[in-house]
Amino acid sequence: MMTFWTKLCHAIGAFRIARAGNVAITFALTTLPVIGTVGFAVDYSHANSVKVAMQAALDSTALMLSKDAATMTTGDLQTKALNYFSALFTRPEATNIAIAATYTASGGSQVVVNGSAKVPTKFLGIIGYNDIVVNGSSTSKWGSSRLRVALALDNTGSMSSDGKMTALKSATKGLLTQLQNAAGTNGDVYVSIIPFSKDVNVGSSNYAGNWIDWTDWDDDNGHDTSTTTCTTTKTGKSGTAKKKCSTTTTWVPDNHNTWNGCITDRDQNYDQTVTAPTGSASDNPTKLFPAEQYDSCPVKMMGLSYNWTAMNSLVDSMQPDGNTNQPIGLVWAWQSLVGGGPLTAPAKDSNYQYQDVIILMSDGLNTADRWYSAQTPVDNRMYQTGNGSGTCANIKATGVTIYTIQVNTGGDPLSTLLQNCASTSDKFWMVTNSSGLGTVFNAIGTNLTQLRVAK
Repeated sequence: MMTFWTKLCHAIGAFRIARAGNVAITFALTTLPVIGTVGFAVDYSHANSVKVAMQAALDSTALMLSKDAATMTTGDLQTKALNYFSALFTRPEATNIAIAATYTASGGSQVVVNGSAKVPTKFLGIIGYNDIVVNGSSTSKWGSSRLRVALALDNTGSMSSDGKMTALKSATKGLLTQLQNAAGTNGDVYVSIIPFSKDVNVGSSNYAGNWIDWTDWDDDNGHDTSTTTCTTTKTGKSGTAKKKCSTTTTWVPDNHNTWNGCITDRDQNYDQTVTAPTGSASDNPTKLFPAEQYDSCPVKMMGLSYNWTAMNSLVDSMQPDGNTNQPIGLVWAWQSLVGGGPLTAPAKDSNYQYQDVIILMSDGLNTADRWYSAQTPVDNRMYQTGNGSGTCANIKATGVTIYTIQVNTGGDPLSTLLQNCASTSDKFWMVTNSSGLGTVFNAIGTNLTQLRVAK
């Protein structure tokens, strides 16, 4: 019995020397898949290179259209899309080019550009495929990521020197303009402004708020009231009247409506969190915000808003005075992003992604807070050297991005506190001239509002 391989060899040999017509036809038919396979590889490779060039042109077209898409009609958008694409796509072998562009503003603005073309084949035509259709799509999105930016701005006494306060006002207003221009609709960008010194100002009109701890304020603000009580008694057989008087002095706190709106640090460790200010002043420690009649109280803060006129007016009203307490400025910037006490954070729309950002700017080193009048213990409330705990770490753990800026015009040491507090090393700046503030704020604004190709 012959083996399989022997039979196969005999069959191949017979096929090689066969001359009958049916064998020739069979051989010709077997060559078609071979030619098709080779031809497909060559033609597909060529078509794929055209597709890559098309995708690059579609990406650039989508980006260029995004600059003016919101103001163009549908017809203008189509015309511009075709013109941009034609200038960028330099593959003359492609035919039947079709470009379609659409603009939508739901859930953030976006331009979608779709393209298709036919690429002629060189080999596949033998088996009936005269061309290969290639297509691509590019989406340019902006405004789908909404911004919430909290500005913690140093308003301490040292800001009065070297033109720092003037530079801060100008830089802040420039940043506000950038953010306003980036907002396609109201609510795309919210900004809060927290001027700080040793304390922050939540507004004296909030004196009836149940989130205020008046314990220390009542002890420090008031007057003594004396009350004299006299009694008359009769003594002896004659019943002689004898008068005896006693005076009692009582401390009477001032009316809370005389408060200037200043708030100092919360009890430790609530001073490092945005825990809701619930409970009562009898709690130990208390979650409430302690009132203080600080003589160098900064101007009133503003919670998240898109009232650009009011924000610019607030910036104009800032005045330098008081000691430096960066931790309180930072924690209240964070508080403004989540709400609590006098501040309300608008609800977030699930159709959008949100970037929460804090920008902390200070011109010096910490000098005083509620408990201390030395730099190191104040620093440690914000960032504990060695273990990285404190307000900065707590904020970063929630996904909030922190930018920090040190304005150092007086030769102070580099603030490792601000450097460590920044989310990453590229988000810390030190400027040695007041004019540098404008450049830094502009760079941050550009970073926050940049456009990107999403797909």
